[in-house]
Amino acid sequence: MKGDYQDLVDEISALLGAPATLENRDFRLIAFGAHDGDDDAAMDPVRTRSILTRQSTAAVRSWFEGFGIARATGPVRIPAAPDAGVVRGRLCLPVRYRGIVQGYVWLLDPESGPDAGPGPQALTAAMEVADRMGVLLAEEAKAGADLSREFRAALTADRGWQRDMALSALRTALGPDGDGLHAVVCVTPWAGEAPGSVPGAAAVCVVPWPWPGGGDGTGPDPADRGAPDRAAAVRGAAGRAASGRGASASVPGAAGRDAAGRRGTSGRTADHPGGRTDARPGGRPVAGTGGSDGVDGDPGPGQAALAVLVRLRSADSVTPVEALAARLLPRPETPAGPRAATAGVAEPRRGLVSLGDAWAEAAAAARAAAAQPRLGQVARWSAIGPYRLLASLTAGRAQDPSTRVLLGAAHRELARTAEVFLDCAGQAGRAAAALGIHRQTLYYRLGRVEQLTGLDLDEGEDRLLLHMSLKAARLD
Repeated sequence: MKGDYQDLVDEISALLGAPATLENRDFRLIAFGAHDGDDDAAMDPVRTRSILTRQSTAAVRSWFEGFGIARATGPVRIPAAPDAGVVRGRLCLPVRYRGIVQGYVWLLDPESGPDAGPGPQALTAAMEVADRMGVLLAEEAKAGADLSREFRAALTADRGWQRDMALSALRTALGPDGDGLHAVVCVTPWAGEAPGSVPGAAAVCVVPWPWPGGGDGTGPDPADRGAPDRAAAVRGAAGRAASGRGASASVPGAAGRDAAGRRGTSGRTADHPGGRTDARPGGRPVAGTGGSDGVDGDPGPGQAALAVLVRLRSADSVTPVEALAARLLPRPETPAGPRAATAGVAEPRRGLVSLGDAWAEAAAAARAAAAQPRLGQVARWSAIGPYRLLASLTAGRAQDPSTRVLLGAAHRELARTAEVFLDCAGQAGRAAAALGIHRQTLYYRLGRVEQLTGLDLDEGEDRLLLHMSLKAARLD
């Protein structure tokens, strides 16, 4: 479908002798014509922003809509408005279907006079192409709207026969597309209804967030959820602390490991929990987390996520899906609650049998993007590393009692130190350099970590528990 839009945009660009752009009625970019030649004026700030960010600002949208483009049935000329960032006038071709506007084609309007620019015959031909665009947009919007109920049911139905029936209904509604290649996208938090048109989408819906399901339905029932008994872990940690296995034991071991030069992973400092106010208790909560019930926590009433089932031509190229997810992120001018929205992209799958797994991957990737700034606002499940496992844990279970004090707001710097040290595979020299501190300062902080947690950083399993707890804290 994307190729069809591009062909039609290129046809209008050729008819009118200027690069055109196509946006849907929400002013989100669908396709744009190539800019050939040496005329830099053809790339004014508004067109550049539309292409780079896939959307227009609220000020630009307000200026354009003020000229009645949503009601117009023919070309509309719009003057420049420097205060709104529109430094060049525009020629707008409304894209309609059965009297309802579906989108807009935009071209820069020549500035050499009212008679300049394309003639009546060229404009008439261009409007005929715009009508063909309207048919495609309307069909796509109708398909997505018609399937929203089935798609939502397939994502939220209880496991067992109810989910099987919901998947069967969605497969029937999709027809041949039901057995095709798809990728699932999750955008959260999402405010309002689903967008009227998402190019390339087979189905779109808004679902409650957190998602109450559990991947393929093999996880625990909601009634079985709750904090597990960790009495043995607590007793073991307390025993080690009482027997003197603590701060002093870890320091020489850490130094010895560094001297031995064991292989480790690269250390990072800028994006560790202690350095972010939204990743620690007492700071700003991360999207879709923060409670104790449900696979993604309890973010509070009235929150939702946007789910999109995207058609794919090849499993080797998911870049178009990531670009679509980026276009769906709410504009800065459209607040979506106190947190910035993020998007997750699941791995491609053929058919709908594993739709629950795909949605779980997309939701986990969106949560990871909110927790880890280095992932960006759009994250693919295959690229989120340890969060692939941690995001599948029920919120509240990932925080072990032994690390609860360390993860408090009063010990952010110690938590950050511990995470950098563990990310550096326990190599004290690398960790101290990454943190910008002296080794002795590092050893002192690690000793304090052991005192607070009762964990022994010379023990591999204790290190694993602490590392997982620190990473999981970003999701809580």
